[in-house]
Amino acid sequence: MSSSGWKIYSFEDVTINHDKRRKPLSSKEREKMKGIYPYYGAQGIIDYINGYIFDGVYLLIAEDGENLKSKKRNIAQLAHGQFWVNNHAHVVTSNHLSDIRYLCYVFNNSDISGYITGSAQPKLSQANLNSIKFVLPPLLEQKVIADTLSCFDDKIELNNQINRTLEEMAQAIFKSWFVDFEPFQGGEFEDSELGRIPKGWRVGTIGEFVKDMKNGGTPSRKIENYWCSNDVPWIKTGEIKNSLIINSEEYISNEGLKNSSTKILPYNSVLIAMYGATAGKIGLLKFEACTNQACCAMICNSANKAIFLYLHLLNKQSYIESLAVGAAQQNLSKDTISKLTLIIPNDDVIEATQFNEIFNCIENNLRENQQLEIIRDTLLPKLMSGEIQVPLKEVQ
Repeated sequence: MSSSGWKIYSFEDVTINHDKRRKPLSSKEREKMKGIYPYYGAQGIIDYINGYIFDGVYLLIAEDGENLKSKKRNIAQLAHGQFWVNNHAHVVTSNHLSDIRYLCYVFNNSDISGYITGSAQPKLSQANLNSIKFVLPPLLEQKVIADTLSCFDDKIELNNQINRTLEEMAQAIFKSWFVDFEPFQGGEFEDSELGRIPKGWRVGTIGEFVKDMKNGGTPSRKIENYWCSNDVPWIKTGEIKNSLIINSEEYISNEGLKNSSTKILPYNSVLIAMYGATAGKIGLLKFEACTNQACCAMICNSANKAIFLYLHLLNKQSYIESLAVGAAQQNLSKDTISKLTLIIPNDDVIEATQFNEIFNCIENNLRENQQLEIIRDTLLPKLMSGEIQVPLKEVQ
């Protein structure tokens, strides 16, 4: 494949715009329309409703929002099947000059900052979207590049599907064993403050169940050498998202660690966000790291116990979130979390769950996805510039 035949196009030259078909729905309207069809906003699915206005494969591009400038997430995404879109995402399909998958890749790999207006509320208008210039190869070459990059995305999505199934399995085991007590129905039960429980089990607090609980801390931002190295991963509340945590967005130096209240946490620490919009969100730390003061870490003496606690907290999350106080900013206290009660099975019962094996598989898939993303993102600009060439015969 060569770069001959590559041409400069405006976005409107290679797409068909469907923005007129969009229809925003208020949260109250969506509440009355709960269903199975995705309802998209600027950055992805925000709800599921009982109707759709699009059917097929479309490219959705954020029309407004902070992410247009920060680009912490992709601005463009493909939507497949039957779905609804509000007025915060542009909706386009490709024409005879373009491959819709290629357009998605090239859009997310391009600097469009010059087309974004507004500071308080960044916006990409339809007129500015249509005027964006791209250098595109002939259609067949676009398909070759898209096929190559899609191999990585397809594997990533397969791993994500496997992980969703594994997480559902873990939740099902937790409910069967520790909510419904199904494996223990033939044995003896006794009364407790939380109802009937298998004999020999007990009701206790999270503070009694865990080995230790720790709040984090933040090294001084004014001292540059506390933040100028990648010595120690440092977790913030925004990274706690009811999921496994396999990396961090920021690092501090060993000197910064030494001169702050934060401490290194072990693998399989259970984290809970204590302040702000994410208060009550849960995470399972899959590497050694420290946290800021808005996180509380719970340390258990075995992997299966840590995952048991993680699943228990997810199961009680709505209640935990209801305990947050504060008008301007919701917050929880370590004391509040420590005093939460739970049913504590015998150690041998928890160790028999095989939670750790399930979550090891989830972690391995996440780490594989991380590597696939690095390889894909390294190849992407080289393929799109023609620096790396893929033989056309591969798609003929």
